[in-house]
Amino acid sequence: MTCISTKRFGMNSTTFKSTMRLPNTILPVFVLIFVLAGCSEKPAAIHDLSGKDYTLLNQDSSIVHFPGDYRGKTVVIGFIYTHCPDICPMTTHNIQLVKNELDTQGAADVTYIDISFDPTRDTPSVLKRYADLFGITTDNFTLLTGSTAEIRSLLKDVDMYAIPEDTTVTGNDTAYYFIHTDRISIMDPEGKIRYEIKGSTAKKEDLINDITSIRN
Repeated sequence: MTCISTKRFGMNSTTFKSTMRLPNTILPVFVLIFVLAGCSEKPAAIHDLSGKDYTLLNQDSSIVHFPGDYRGKTVVIGFIYTHCPDICPMTTHNIQLVKNELDTQGAADVTYIDISFDPTRDTPSVLKRYADLFGITTDNFTLLTGSTAEIRSLLKDVDMYAIPEDTTVTGNDTAYYFIHTDRISIMDPEGKIRYEIKGSTAKKEDLINDITSIRN
């Protein structure tokens, strides 16, 4: 009964107690409706992308309209850059764990995306190598990039920041870094982001619970 909230239905404790004195023939039906109403709510949308259209490219250089091409799917989204030394690989790994688990359950209505916030370097071919490195099967896990303007617009709309730091050159190697938001987002089938989780430390079980709560 943890889903029941008298405040949610505008009841004080006195009203609630008096309601519980309904005739025995009515009470079971009332309680069932009451519980189902309390448990069926989705969390409020954090970002509504349902009216947006970002033209992006996937790892195969095919055009993807985000989020429109994913309408009807629950989408798990990571924000990465492929040369990231720590946070981004962990974020991708955590999404992979969820994908592996839900794939075994036949969850065809859930799909997975990594969106690069470094589109200048992260071309489709670079994303394809990144997918190969992580053993990502791209049938339901897509890596996306796009023009700088399009990516910036998307990041702004989801309150995601990615600030380039200084580039370091050692011999023939060039290292570059971003200060960026550490995030996995979960978008419902309508294109509304309902959950945001710290990507690098996200627990598989917590992500799956969140996904389950907003699936059709």
